[in-house]
Amino acid sequence: MRNASALSRLAAPMIAVGILVAGCGQTPPTRTADDGTAPVGGFYGQTAPAPAGAAGEPLAAGWYGTRKLTEATTVPGSLPAGSIYRNPANGRNEVVVEDIARTAVLIGDSQSEPTFSWPRTALASLGYKVHFCGRGGTGFVTSNGTTGNYIDALQRGDWLLPYGSPPLVVIEGGGNDASRGATDQQISANAERLIASIRQRYPEARLAMVGTLARGAADGGGRRTEVDALLGTVAARHTIPFVGVGDWLTRHNLTNLMADGVHMGPEGHAALAGLLARRLGDFGFRAPVPGPAEPGPAGPAANR
Repeated sequence: MRNASALSRLAAPMIAVGILVAGCGQTPPTRTADDGTAPVGGFYGQTAPAPAGAAGEPLAAGWYGTRKLTEATTVPGSLPAGSIYRNPANGRNEVVVEDIARTAVLIGDSQSEPTFSWPRTALASLGYKVHFCGRGGTGFVTSNGTTGNYIDALQRGDWLLPYGSPPLVVIEGGGNDASRGATDQQISANAERLIASIRQRYPEARLAMVGTLARGAADGGGRRTEVDALLGTVAARHTIPFVGVGDWLTRHNLTNLMADGVHMGPEGHAALAGLLARRLGDFGFRAPVPGPAEPGPAGPAANR
């Protein structure tokens, strides 16, 4: 007992200065595909969410693995990439990234989740580093049972935004909402909430939306194509550039490159990435050219 007490006294000052670290990562749980019918692994596997914590407290084991949650008094610009920082301006845990000035934040589902996915590859080809926020099986309305829908996941910390002011935020999705019965009203309302939250957090960032990958309406696109068009109207109301992909599978003859009924194989991802990069490039979404001296994560917009 005396040994245990001595250990407790030793641990107390360590906690006070905020040097505790998170526990080991968890084994990723099984989830279902976009159509909700079958387990998906490999390229489309997902991992457990990271819970939020108070400043100076360690994160529990989760998606972010062994990361340090740092006191809010620490200067974020001095922290290594991957550190979890409790932003005093908004009370949320955020991730310190290596180069926020050329980082695109991508919010999406299993279409974006693989590291070689078509949205990630398109953004990388435009010069961005990509910070992915999302999980397979989620959407504007849909939760996968572990991670909430986009706006709920953001608000409760199922995934973490990067600290600082990125130049671009891209929102992709809608497939799970289409297959799981979300109504137009539900999708629109939650998309509106997400847009408002992102604009509040990153007032200087440009936004773009990418719709729901599908066949065309005349080729069996069904509800997925409808949701793609719906998201286009939401984007238009907010003057956000929108890339509709609700007929791309048939318009560009890509159905033979699919891995299953809704996801692409590697060649399909590569083909879609080229198409998306051209569309985003048409909107002027290219990463800023590195300058001689760029502001770090603790720049003027970082604490908004």
